[in-house]
Amino acid sequence: MTTTPATLIVVDDDPEIRELLADYLGRHGYRALVAEDAEALRRLLIQETPDLLIVDIMLPGDDGFTICRDVRRDSQVPIIMLTASADETDRILGLELGADDYLGKPFNPRELLARIKAVLRRARGNQQPQDPARARLVSFGGWQLDRMTRELIDQEERRIPLSGADFQLLQVFLEHPEQILSRDALFELTRGRPAPPLDRSIDVHVCRLRQRLGEDAQYHQLIRTVRGAGYVLTARVEALT
Repeated sequence: MTTTPATLIVVDDDPEIRELLADYLGRHGYRALVAEDAEALRRLLIQETPDLLIVDIMLPGDDGFTICRDVRRDSQVPIIMLTASADETDRILGLELGADDYLGKPFNPRELLARIKAVLRRARGNQQPQDPARARLVSFGGWQLDRMTRELIDQEERRIPLSGADFQLLQVFLEHPEQILSRDALFELTRGRPAPPLDRSIDVHVCRLRQRLGEDAQYHQLIRTVRGAGYVLTARVEALT
C-alpha cells in the first residue's frame, strides 16, 4: 500500500536555497514545491493544497509576516518560519501571527527535516481522536472545542478558528486540566523537544490563547498564571462526542 507524499511549499527569494531544500526534501519522500515571493505563493495556492509551508521572513515585497497573516485568514495549514535575524522579536511576532514553529538561519537541513516531521505529526495526529478522552467535541468553562475543524465554539455557537500552535497548546491544557504545567513542560508537550534557554514563546502562545477565549487582561479565569510555577487550566473538561 502506497501513501501520498506530503506536499511542502518553500518560500524563499534565494534561488540556491530553494533548489537545495527542494532537492533535499524530495530525497526524503516529500513533494516539494517552491515560490520566490508572496505573489508566486498566491498563484501556487490557487492550484495546490499544501500540507505545510516553509516561509522565509525576509522577502521582497510582502514579507513572511504578511504571508503568515494572509494565510491564517482562511487556512490552518502548518507554517514553519525561517529567520536570519538573531532578534527574538521576529520569532515572537511570527508566533503571534499564527506560525507553528520557527528556525534560525543558517540551519542544518536535518533539523528542518525534524521540525517538519514533528509539525506534520502533530497536525495529522490532531485530526482524529484515538480514544474517548480525545473525542471530537469537548467542553470546558462555557466553551467547546471541535478537534476535527480546530475551532472554538462559544455559548452562542459561534465558531472561532485556531491556528495550529494555538490548537496544540489548548489540546495540552485540555489533556491536563487543573494541573500546573511549567513553561518548559508546555514547550516540550507542544513542540516535541526541550525548550531553548530563556525562551519565552510559550508566554506569547498563552497570551494569544487567552485572547481567543475572551479572557480579561487583568484576570484570567480559565488559564491562570501560577507565579514561579507555570500555568493551569482551571475548568473541568468533559468529552461530548
